[in-house]
Order: sequence, then C-alpha cells, then structure tokens
Amino acid sequence: MRAYVDSEIMIRHLRGKRKALKFLRQLSENPAYELWTGVLNRSEILSSMHVGEEDNTLLFLSHFKTALINQEIADMSAELYRQWNPTYGVDMNAALLAATAIRTGGRIFCLNKMMYPMPEVSVEKAW
Repeated sequence: MRAYVDSEIMIRHLRGKRKALKFLRQLSENPAYELWTGVLNRSEILSSMHVGEEDNTLLFLSHFKTALINQEIADMSAELYRQWNPTYGVDMNAALLAATAIRTGGRIFCLNKMMYPMPEVSVEKAW
C-alpha cells in the first residue's frame, strides 16, 4: 500500500527531530508500505530548504515516489477543499493529498488527523 507521508513529518525529519526519523525508519522497513509523497508536498519541502540543505533534501526525497496529479484528482481536491475548508480549515495541500490517497488507494500518515476529516480517507497519526 502507498504510504503518503504528510510534509509536516518530512520537514521535522529534515530538521533533525528524532521522532520523525524513528517513524520514517519504521515505516520504510514495513513491507506493507511503499513511501510516497504528493506533488505539492514535494514542492513544499523543496521550497522550505535552507541554503546548504539542497543535497541532503534531494537525497531524502529520493526515498519517496511522487504521486502526480491528473484532472480527476485535481477536481476532487477542489471539491474536498470546498466541502471541508469552512468547517475544519482543510487547506489546499491537504485536500490534494487526500484526493490523491483516495484515488490511488493509499494511506496518509500525518501529525494532525483533523486536517483529513474526510470519511473516505485512510489516515493514521504518525505519533
């Protein structure tokens, strides 16, 4: 199964947080999962790099496959955003990852499950 790792976990790992490192190590060693990220999550990681972190960041991202979006996923993410933003504050990044996970059959691992309140999304709190 695809394990979509929310960018919040990835950023914590890149900033040296041990919980994130431990979680990602365990997830990568679990044969039931394959590490994935969404295209917008990847962009968020790359745009938040500091000078001198380029090589380490790209090496880290090389462990993840990046799910591309198509019209169906883009349209579904807009629908999820319109439905869930007013009541739960779901942002476009979360809506896009949720739509990607729904359409590809993946599970999202995150720190705040409230960002993915959609009943059709498989989501698990990382720690």
